[in-house]
Formats: sequence, structure tokens, C-alpha cells
Amino acid sequence: MLRLAVLAAVLLLSAGDAFAHGEEPAPPPKKEAPLFPVKVVQTRKGMIFVNLDGMTLYTFDRDTSGNKSTCDGKCTERWRPLAAADDAEAKGDFTVITRSDGSKMWAYRYRPLYTFQSDHAPGDTFGSFDATNLWHVARPAF
Repeated sequence: MLRLAVLAAVLLLSAGDAFAHGEEPAPPPKKEAPLFPVKVVQTRKGMIFVNLDGMTLYTFDRDTSGNKSTCDGKCTERWRPLAAADDAEAKGDFTVITRSDGSKMWAYRYRPLYTFQSDHAPGDTFGSFDATNLWHVARPAF
């Protein structure tokens, strides 16, 4: 018990000494914003792209121009474009595409990236069962 009291007194004195000299504890290091909001994860079906929330990303076969998205209007109610900040810049295989409404979105190798409205949890890939067979899980090219 005496040892505990001595230890507590030493800790208080050392902490008091730090405060007496006006020293403040160092702030925690700032987290840098990611360059782009895409991660690669391993699934049972291989490597896929997900957003920072772990939601599966998809590409659309009709996005063929390399510089725009053909999914507009009602299409974006089911397939949500992966938004990019106005000041986002291309990096490696990731590019930024300006949509018809002026907003920006991320693309991989010039293929716009989307999430699917029916994917509710990380790991869901319900968009890959699209009846039109035009939507595909986005995967890294090695």
C-alpha cells in the first residue's frame, strides 16, 4: 500500500512539474486525407475495389468514352457515382471525371466507379447480379 502511495506521489509531482513549466501534451498526429477514396480488399471472389466505408465499387459497360459517365438522372438513383472533391487530382490509374451536372467522380483506368443502392453492408455485391449484365464489380488490373 505504501508503494502505491509513493508511486502516486511521484506521478503527481512529475505531472505537476510539467504543468508548472507551461508544457502542454503534444497533440495527436493529424490523419492525412487519402489521395482517393478507394481501397483494395480480398474476397472469396478475388481482389475488388471498395470505397472507404467498405462498400463494393462497380463499373458500367456503357462508360466507354474514357472521359464521362453515361449513368445520369434516374440511373444514379440505383448506381451512385463515387464522388470526388472539386480539387481532386488524377493519381496513377485513378482519374477524375466531370459529370454532365458539373460534379466530379472517381474513375479507374478511365472507367467511372459507382456503388449500388442495394448493397447495404461491406462485402455486399448485389450489383453483380444486375439483369442487364452491364454492371461489374471493379477490380484492380495487375
